[in-house]
Amino acid sequence: MTLDATLTLTIARLGARGDGIADTPAGPVYVPYALPGETVRVSLPAPDPSTGRAARSSMGRADARAALIAVEHAAPDRRAPECVLFTRCGGCVTQHMSEATYGAWKRDSVVTALARAGIDTPVEPLVDAHGTGRRRVTFHGRRRQDADGVDDAVGFMAARSHDLVPVAHCPVLDPALARAPAVALDLARLLLPKGKPLDIQITATTSGLDIDVRGHGPAGEVERRVLTGAAERLDLARLSIHGDLVVERRPPGIAMGRGLVTPPAGGFLQATALGEETLARLVTEACDSAPGRIKRAADLFAGCGPFALRLAERAEVHAVESAAAALAALDRAFRATPGLRRITTEARDLFRRPLLPLELNRYDAVVFDPPRAGAEAQAREIAKSQVPLVVAVSCDAGTFARDAKILTDGGYAAARITPVDQFRHSPHVEMVGVFVRTGKARRR
Repeated sequence: MTLDATLTLTIARLGARGDGIADTPAGPVYVPYALPGETVRVSLPAPDPSTGRAARSSMGRADARAALIAVEHAAPDRRAPECVLFTRCGGCVTQHMSEATYGAWKRDSVVTALARAGIDTPVEPLVDAHGTGRRRVTFHGRRRQDADGVDDAVGFMAARSHDLVPVAHCPVLDPALARAPAVALDLARLLLPKGKPLDIQITATTSGLDIDVRGHGPAGEVERRVLTGAAERLDLARLSIHGDLVVERRPPGIAMGRGLVTPPAGGFLQATALGEETLARLVTEACDSAPGRIKRAADLFAGCGPFALRLAERAEVHAVESAAAALAALDRAFRATPGLRRITTEARDLFRRPLLPLELNRYDAVVFDPPRAGAEAQAREIAKSQVPLVVAVSCDAGTFARDAKILTDGGYAAARITPVDQFRHSPHVEMVGVFVRTGKARRR
């Protein structure tokens, strides 16, 4: 098989990123937008002229990713995409899949990661948490110049490319973000003349659009006046540059349980409102079903409080997070919300200074929801502790499986693992794992 050939292949299975995989004598070939059972015509990239071998991927492996030319025999579960930009825009990779195929593929990604880590625990069915759509979006703003002149555009990047695909409408966004592309373009036209590419993050809140612009650099006084006028004209709740507040016309609120949080500009939020509610429900249900009443809980990597504020309806909570601004937002929401049990906060880098067993043993339950890198250091300390109940939330199946293995090796049993889908049409999946101490931590 030559790497610069046009080939006809049969797709055997789906890969972790949603690509169809065809097995060939030269190894697997990955075909975006293809489904198992399909016969497809593809082209493969030419070999690296310096070596005569296949181009190398970013992971150092031979790049056997093909470009789909045509589907010659379609699978029965292929469906028409809902967006005219599908296959051009890099945001969605699965709009061609039926719901059944999509749900099984996404759940299987969790099952596979756990199996590789040596964890044999039943995985619950995938929970759909897309809801009304994503409440936050980041548009890229670019100034493009050609023979016809200058064109300012906002949109998403093409798959595995730096090419901008202009976007006027995105079907996976919450309706509250319907005007977000036009607003982003308006702001881009004000800022792009400085010549720097922009990332414009827009969040739908209870009081309107909250926008944080990245890539521009600090705004001068003239730019601040211009942007303040734009925020008034566009009726924005808040506008900031690199997290630095330009103007706040109304506090941008995010409901979290009984609380109303004003998150820091550009701060982390779950992708969808239903996604946050679903993850929090699974966390609180695990605590409510614990053999003994949960009186004190620790919420690690707490952010601005999506779990802490809900857990405080039933127990005292100690929230630990490295971002002081997020903790300040949580504390303000706690103090403004009647009927909650006490929430204390601690600014601490849990990667460098995880809570130790002596600290952890004060709690009846520990919840942790780390970034994609996982919580390896903290999981090792939890495994040495005697905390009766641990609830692990994750957005990465690989690091979740690694941390789960640490807990099970330390004497915890996985009682339940639930995959949650709030990133529709993407390979990303959330997980909530409930772990119960059944024995003593093993000495190493």
